[in-house]
Amino acid sequence: MEIAFMLQIWNAGAAIAVILCFILSIAAVKWLLSSYRPIKGLPPGSMGWPLLGETIQFLEPHSATTRGSFMDNHIKRYGNIFKSCLFGHPTIVSADPEFNKFILMNEDKLFQCSYPSNISAILGKWSLLVLVAEEHKRMRSIAVNFLSIPKLRDFFLPDIERHVLLTLGTWKEGQVISAHNESKKFTFNLIAKQIMSFNPGETRTTELMNDYLTFMKGVIAPPLNIPGTAYYRALQSRSKILETVKRVLKERSQQSKGTYNDLLESVTRSGNLSTEQILDVVLNMIFGGYETSTVALTLALKFLADAPAVVEELRVEHEAIRASFTSDRRLTWEDYKKMSFTHCVINETLRLGNVVQFVHRKTLCDVYFKDFLIPKGWKVLPVFSAVHLGTDVYDNPLKFDPWRWQQEKNIYFTPFGGGSRLCAGVDLAKLEMAVFIHHLVLEFEWDVTEPDYPLAFPFVEFEKGLPIQVRRRSS
Repeated sequence: MEIAFMLQIWNAGAAIAVILCFILSIAAVKWLLSSYRPIKGLPPGSMGWPLLGETIQFLEPHSATTRGSFMDNHIKRYGNIFKSCLFGHPTIVSADPEFNKFILMNEDKLFQCSYPSNISAILGKWSLLVLVAEEHKRMRSIAVNFLSIPKLRDFFLPDIERHVLLTLGTWKEGQVISAHNESKKFTFNLIAKQIMSFNPGETRTTELMNDYLTFMKGVIAPPLNIPGTAYYRALQSRSKILETVKRVLKERSQQSKGTYNDLLESVTRSGNLSTEQILDVVLNMIFGGYETSTVALTLALKFLADAPAVVEELRVEHEAIRASFTSDRRLTWEDYKKMSFTHCVINETLRLGNVVQFVHRKTLCDVYFKDFLIPKGWKVLPVFSAVHLGTDVYDNPLKFDPWRWQQEKNIYFTPFGGGSRLCAGVDLAKLEMAVFIHHLVLEFEWDVTEPDYPLAFPFVEFEKGLPIQVRRRSS
């Protein structure tokens, strides 16, 4: 009996294996037919292995301040626009500044956002990252209204400064700290306060941060929903985060409206969103508000530690701002607008560090550019880092040189994307960095205690967390 039963299971398993092999064989044949059929006018390039293509080489970890060996080798061999197979699809990769700009400015006309399906599964179908056309415009308007200049000036600025002072207040003389971890705490505490009025140090804030960090590890992990994998743990953490938001919504349903001044209050008060949409909006605002600012702040600490002349010029600017204070007041919007060199530092940090390496698009029709054909339905990857670190646009691009931004603005600078999908939090991210830099350079000196550098994988991380030793400056 048992042997017969086991044979049945084995036979069933063998049958399933045969079916899977058959399906994969058909997929491979289809891929070969679509990827290798001759199409006149395609850019030059290499399609790599069947199905897998060149994805592994493209995603190979490399210093975020370089283009990486894949891009360097392909640009040298094929030019700034080339074909490949990435993420399972025939793809046109662009390191061409004009083509990247062309792609961004023709969203929903010639090109459309097209991220891998696992991104939608983990971020939610109402994520700004995956929505397109009118649905994207509608959901993006919520974020834009919440992050308007008047709100940044009147609501966010005082809150940002309080969180900066809270973070820097924990730094002790001569202490060695992880700059990346400190940036994480500052940014997450701030975004948790702005979105759901969670305060630093609360149990629910700590639990939410731990769940979110687990969630983040799964965003770029292989989409294997099997216990023990990073993707599986990320989906579990996503559920826990959404349960936390649901509990807060339930608590607030028993309170009078207007009690809170945060994103959750704003979206529930409008009455235009379903519960599912509210949950995805909150999750994605945490995602968007946390990752870019965290990495950008850590990059700034790294680059400034290696550039004493830049730090000195920053101190001159911020000491002049502080000297104008008539009392022990805090920063105002007018103070922020005076931080011209600080904004040069922020731009150069984003250019050299490349928090966002590339974005995913697809063609909606046959597109012709510089005598090349990009067929309808093909994926297109504008690689921002390849432009930011290339000599086509910037002189000595691998040098940290904030003074370059005192010249005319560069139209090919796209750290936050562009066009109709320009990141809604761009002004918030810059405000956070500027306020942090203001207090940092006036109150502290710091040195990197052991070699560390930003690694693109594809999110930017520091392998050692960027350990720095901090010292308080004398008045």
